Amino acid sequence: MTTTSINAVGFCAHYSKQGDWAFQRALALARNRDLQMNIFHFVQDPYEQDTQEARNLSKKDLDRIVVEREKELRLYYDDKLGDWLKAGFRLCEDNGWTELHRCICNREFQVLILPYPNYGSKFAGRLLTSFANAMTCPTILVGPTRPDEVYLNSPAVLMADKLLVTDTAWSSVEAPSAAQGEIANQNAKGLD
Repeated sequence: MTTTSINAVGFCAHYSKQGDWAFQRALALARNRDLQMNIFHFVQDPYEQDTQEARNLSKKDLDRIVVEREKELRLYYDDKLGDWLKAGFRLCEDNGWTELHRCICNREFQVLILPYPNYGSKFAGRLLTSFANAMTCPTILVGPTRPDEVYLNSPAVLMADKLLVTDTAWSSVEAPSAAQGEIANQNAKGLD
């Protein structure tokens, strides 16, 4: 059996409490294993359903938005990184599997950590859980109700001890039905 060599952690930026929880988990893994942490952000938020907005912009408007989002991203995460200097920022122009797959092939990350905003969340137009299950690299979903609520895809399950998740009651990623997600969201609202 071959062991996956981990040199970098990928994290997809998301401005939410779940995004902050996922960021903290990614940073803790990077610090503990002395890994590069690459923070990915997208021209069009992959968690949003409508991806036509960016396609309809002029080149000038698109360039302006990219600069604004890059500045916002760096201001938001620079403080959170503290003294950790092994971090990079990467703009993904495509919001789906293709761009992240390129990053895997280029060895920009070997482990991907994604915020799980709510049950039934979509990423790049498909259920986030389905997206995570389709990833060939270890993928960790964090949330949606607590920072220690962690879901692992199959490759991540095989190396859970290396991913610093042994201190939490993690679960395997399963694609819940829309009805199950709605029930879980209603229950989570009662916890706030």
